[in-house]
Amino acid sequence: MLVVSLGRINVSSVCAKTRKCFSSKSHLHTFTPASVSHQKFPEDPMICTNELPQISSEAPAHWKMVLQGIRQMRSSADEHQPVSREKAADTVPPKERRFAVLTSSLLSSQTKEHVTRVGATQRLGENDLLTADAMDKADEETIKKLIYPVGFYKRKASNLKKIANICLLKYDGDIPSSIEELLLLPGVGPKIAHLVMIVGWNNVQGICVDTHVHRICNRLGWVSRPGSKQKTLTPEETRQALQRWLPKEEWVPINTLLVGFGRAICTPLRPHCGDCSVNRFCPSAFKETSSLSSKSKRFTSNKKP
Repeated sequence: MLVVSLGRINVSSVCAKTRKCFSSKSHLHTFTPASVSHQKFPEDPMICTNELPQISSEAPAHWKMVLQGIRQMRSSADEHQPVSREKAADTVPPKERRFAVLTSSLLSSQTKEHVTRVGATQRLGENDLLTADAMDKADEETIKKLIYPVGFYKRKASNLKKIANICLLKYDGDIPSSIEELLLLPGVGPKIAHLVMIVGWNNVQGICVDTHVHRICNRLGWVSRPGSKQKTLTPEETRQALQRWLPKEEWVPINTLLVGFGRAICTPLRPHCGDCSVNRFCPSAFKETSSLSSKSKRFTSNKKP
């Protein structure tokens, strides 16, 4: 049985051609992309970023210092997180692993990580429904019950059935191996497609931009709509704008970095600007309603080291 978790993307595991994508816990094989490595993205023949055109665009001032500051804040926070131990599981067929990656990615959309990992995906795995063949044969009502309470569980159950059938008919039980084909699957948008390419195929075709990355990049003034200084309106606009200047070696780690930062400090509501060590570089700092603890730290944290 295979259980997949996509809460974090591990740069080192992506670059290792999925040799260490699985961790063992009793009878479960759990795919857990752990914290992003702080090292630069190494060269790897499976990584296709060098083939991608990158539009030249002027990078924002101090972006390297901002990323380094966020890395330091996340590193401190991760010291208190349990460390996952990864172990190779060569017994899991690649097709099954990739279909499980796609399934978990679809379930993770608009759903909290622990609900997807500990709940929905694990229950599907316990019922041997993480393969295209098994999912295609399963009753849709059964799938609904197993994935509840993920967001839009009824629609996702229907989409999973359709995806399983497409994978069987067109890909011999495997999943599409290109962004264009993934985007043709029901319920799969750019964020999910890029995540699946990275984790499932070890192939970086773009940045995985979710609501956290979208929000933080706009707050930092890192992205704007083409030909204007207006904020980007969608995660896809943010992805395109970000890829114009961000070096490709940062395309994978920036997602995990900003997602963790967005959950802990640069939150959607009441951001903790006073707890942020890079607030002096942020044009949005203290302009939104902050938490009381952040306000009390405003002056001390704003001082340059």
